[in-house]
Amino acid sequence: MRLLQVSLPIIFVGAALAQPGLTLPPSGNNQKAAVTQFIGPVQVTIEYSSPAVHTANGTDRRGKIWGGLVPYGLANLGTFGNGKPDPWRAGANENTVFTVSDAVQIEGQSLPAGRYGLHMIPQADEWTIIFSKESNAWGSFFYEDSADALRVKVKPHKNDYREYLTYEFTSRKPDQATAELQWEDLGVGWTIKVPAINEIYVSRLGQELKGSAGFNYQAFQNAAQFCVQANTHLDQALAWADMAINPNFGGQTNFGTLSTKAQVLSKMNRTEEADKLMETALHLPATTPLEIHFYARQLQAQKKYAEAVKVFQYNAQRFGDEWPVHVGLARSYATQGDIQKALEHAKKAQIQAPDDLNRKSLEAMVKTFSEGKNIEQ
Repeated sequence: MRLLQVSLPIIFVGAALAQPGLTLPPSGNNQKAAVTQFIGPVQVTIEYSSPAVHTANGTDRRGKIWGGLVPYGLANLGTFGNGKPDPWRAGANENTVFTVSDAVQIEGQSLPAGRYGLHMIPQADEWTIIFSKESNAWGSFFYEDSADALRVKVKPHKNDYREYLTYEFTSRKPDQATAELQWEDLGVGWTIKVPAINEIYVSRLGQELKGSAGFNYQAFQNAAQFCVQANTHLDQALAWADMAINPNFGGQTNFGTLSTKAQVLSKMNRTEEADKLMETALHLPATTPLEIHFYARQLQAQKKYAEAVKVFQYNAQRFGDEWPVHVGLARSYATQGDIQKALEHAKKAQIQAPDDLNRKSLEAMVKTFSEGKNIEQ
């Protein structure tokens, strides 16, 4: 049996197509590669085969890649395939594949979750990136634009030299990233944005809390805390905070669960209810001096200095000489401008410090007070 011979550049087809189901070297020694980036909860993966600028026999193709080996515009790939001019496969051998676990926006246009063949139409000043619903083809030989899920246009740019064609995620933010093809001295990137990312988080949390995680009250507390921090889905956060407290579902009434619910209520502008709940949390028998101290520090961060002073002082009344009461008193007196009293308690706290990190922090505080200066709250 004779093998089908196709006389096309290796970038478009190998000397011989790899046989399905067999572990053989990649055609043209264009090694397979993959890169994955999470954008929050959303997974994005690009799988590709990676050609080199230099051929196996050492031929240097630098300066001959773009507009040459990879033609500008659509290219006639020969008699194999559909016989039409087609885009570049954005790599070598099999389809370059772009997979996204959830719906995203590519350059501001919507792309549903799915697995896509990635093709490109290069031009000197502008490229078209194509996401095809057909992701299992060998290259672009059978590409049909009727299978396009999305096309976007982007600008290429000069890039540091890359011997091997590479995909990278060159910028990353909580709700978006930039994917980029880099080869020879060129880069071509496109933005991937996750719209309404909190919807995905909350949806996944809801599903996870129906499983084994839902048997742990802290999971409900953590889910509610996410909503507080993101200032999103507060009604759902309140329901989760209640579940963390409800003893019928394994919940517990402790400082953490009550303070979490109070934070949700505060975000919902139900201030009076939140304040009453925090008073209950502060006076629970099991509440610790550390929990009270950190709550006072949160009040300071919110610039509620008078309220923070009251909580620091309550901690001292309740727990006396325990760590970290004197740290709080030092901060309390500093807030009131009494540097000498602040210094007195900072020195006591320094002696009690349980570790080097706290000890060094208190050394700096003592030094500042000793110089007659105040600290930042």
